[in-house]
Amino acid sequence: MSNSDEYTQKLENVIKQMLTPVKNVPFHLVIETLSETKVLDFDKQNHKDNNLLNNLVHVARMAGNNINKQEIHRRRANEVGNAIEPFVKNALHKQGYYADTPKTIEGNKKSTGYPDLCFYDEYSRMIYLECKTFNDQTKNTTQRSFYLSPSQNFKITEDAHHLVISYEIYTDRTENSNYVFKTSSWKILSIKDLEVDVKYEFNSDNKRLYNDKFVLAEENLK
Repeated sequence: MSNSDEYTQKLENVIKQMLTPVKNVPFHLVIETLSETKVLDFDKQNHKDNNLLNNLVHVARMAGNNINKQEIHRRRANEVGNAIEPFVKNALHKQGYYADTPKTIEGNKKSTGYPDLCFYDEYSRMIYLECKTFNDQTKNTTQRSFYLSPSQNFKITEDAHHLVISYEIYTDRTENSNYVFKTSSWKILSIKDLEVDVKYEFNSDNKRLYNDKFVLAEENLK
């Protein structure tokens, strides 16, 4: 076997291995590996953690009430999640927490990707907070709802608690071409021991996809 054939064989073996998803990886191990930071335990018996939780209960309740007062108008249910974040951020500010978009390793704020928000509590501890939604039909299904993508410019830069505030959303009515969404409940989660799966994908970009050497036919329309 030539060197080129041997290289091709090794590459094919690697690709075959990638087709097998990695399952049930503890979330804290992923964070520690990607960012070299620790995911802190949340202990409800610890007075600092308990105080933080009590404050976040007020935040979740306040944001939920404001959601139901102001309502969320969207064409599709999957657009509601992004609308939740401003309500939570505003409630955190009113609770005395300066919540903001996390900064990356390079020091730039990055809105996309995990997590949505971060803030320091009264004990100067970093808290990373993700805002999610669910509904009664999907909360006990295997539908994927949590995503974390590796990045060289990661948004996790400090040891911290990793928490989620999630709202149960329902359609109250329709107005014109929009649905009007409200919330019926909320949950606060600590996801240190959440099990996550890895599913590889292959991708490309427009520059490579639309390279002239791939074009079989094209035409400009007047």
